[in-house]
Amino acid sequence: MIKVEDLKVHYPIRGGLFNTIQSHVHAVDGVDIEILPGKTYGLIGESGSGKTTVGKVVLGLEEATSGSILYKDFDMVKKSNRKKVDYNRDVQMIFQDAMSSLNPRKRIIDIIAEPIRNNEKLSEDQLRNRVLELLEIVGMGQDAMYKYPFEFSGGQRQRIGIARAVACNPRLIIADEPVSALDLSVQAQVLNFMKKIQQELEISYLFISHDLGVVKHMCDYIYIMYRGRIVERGTREDIYQNPQHIYTKRLIAAIPSTDLDKAKEVKHLREEVEREFAESESDYFDENGKVYKLQKLSETHYVAMRGE
Repeated sequence: MIKVEDLKVHYPIRGGLFNTIQSHVHAVDGVDIEILPGKTYGLIGESGSGKTTVGKVVLGLEEATSGSILYKDFDMVKKSNRKKVDYNRDVQMIFQDAMSSLNPRKRIIDIIAEPIRNNEKLSEDQLRNRVLELLEIVGMGQDAMYKYPFEFSGGQRQRIGIARAVACNPRLIIADEPVSALDLSVQAQVLNFMKKIQQELEISYLFISHDLGVVKHMCDYIYIMYRGRIVERGTREDIYQNPQHIYTKRLIAAIPSTDLDKAKEVKHLREEVEREFAESESDYFDENGKVYKLQKLSETHYVAMRGE
């Protein structure tokens, strides 16, 4: 559905007497992602890895330095192509902070109706019925329509954000840490709603997160991102049952366990991972600290390691 090829985002660093460009920060440094219809893709990494920047560029909120984003045979990196297809309608976003992404001065009916008004010509009655239908899809009723965002809990506001994101029947939703600000019990509710909506509306997700525990619940295919590059990608089973890159192993070892009996086992695993990294760092990064290119392990599993 969408194919990202060799995407790069470099930010200039200025300095000196004349404030000239001295160097660049390589926030994204050659990323390839393929998204198929009706599937969920996890883009995982710690803060500063470049994952959110990738999401913003795919959505159109930031410009790419180079590379391409292919959609319906058009390259969306070129702004002129966005007018040729319904890209801005077909690709939507669920933000991390639901409160700051909802206009506090508008009622819920107006917040959800706004993207519909921008893309469809409906009467006020049709618009109201559409908003009510969307609220029911995310488990909220008619009484929510005329309230303001501050009158809802964090989980309810995130559901409202989901309703707005699906208002125009998008093909892809980019979800940037959509549940990280929520309590664990509320996280489960929101994630289950997202999976339910995906099945009903056949939506694809690009799920951006640093939490491999959440990703395991949601994603069919996973991209692990580090230092602006993809270091490992594969199916959920590839990543969790057979992790190969040291960074992936570190992320999995950092997943918290609620089983106190396994505390020593988890601690031992983390120590083993750190020991492996110290002993074989050159297998994963070149002399300049750059991530190696991906090597094919199987039809679905690739890892960035030094080649033979």
